[in-house]
Amino acid sequence: MIIPNIDLLRIIFSIIMFSVASLMDFKNREIPDRLWIIFGGVSIIMILVEPDIQHKLIEVGISLIITPVALLLWRFGIFGGADALCLIVLAALAPQATYSDKIITPLTTLTNAAILSIVPVFVNITRNLISIIKHVKIFEGFKESRIRKCVAMLLGYRTNTGGYYFLMEKTDPDGSKKFDFSIKNAESTEFCRSYNAWAIPAIPFLIYIFAGFIIQLFIGDMVMNLFSSYTNLSNHGS
Repeated sequence: MIIPNIDLLRIIFSIIMFSVASLMDFKNREIPDRLWIIFGGVSIIMILVEPDIQHKLIEVGISLIITPVALLLWRFGIFGGADALCLIVLAALAPQATYSDKIITPLTTLTNAAILSIVPVFVNITRNLISIIKHVKIFEGFKESRIRKCVAMLLGYRTNTGGYYFLMEKTDPDGSKKFDFSIKNAESTEFCRSYNAWAIPAIPFLIYIFAGFIIQLFIGDMVMNLFSSYTNLSNHGS
């Protein structure tokens, strides 16, 4: 699939937007709204210079299906307002952009990001298993079941440094510690500044969205690809 030069410009502007936003989010966990206003303006300009404005408006309109989904996820605290605004601007700036010949949808970047967000689980497991092998008492002070300890190992780890983490523990009146698995929203939850505490790494979801967009460009929709591969294997098996 060959993308015309104007669509290549859309992709370049999108990557610039993601790069600036990801850097800001990673360093300060805050992105000024003017960034979205600037690139929202760029998306309007890109539409105006289209040779077929009507066709592009339809394409953008279809891509903006992501808007209610993004706003709902923000409203329920699944991710932040900046993530929602980023997806909305992206829908107008580079609607369903791809170099692959695979089918993609307005939700592809988001679904790709959701799959990638599972990666820290494997990092957490590895980190905790290494600590256990080294005989580090990562559960010292906790009166929890084995199942809850396993869940804790999936979600986070015992950190010895402060920083951008969400605290994953609380202390009962009797002094015993318990795990806190409640959903943490970066916009309403303070980051952990404690030491030697169980915490969830607060990796900006925007970084996953950026990676999801790059995968969309060259691979397409990860969910659709996995489903297609499974279907092909099933057909060959039968």
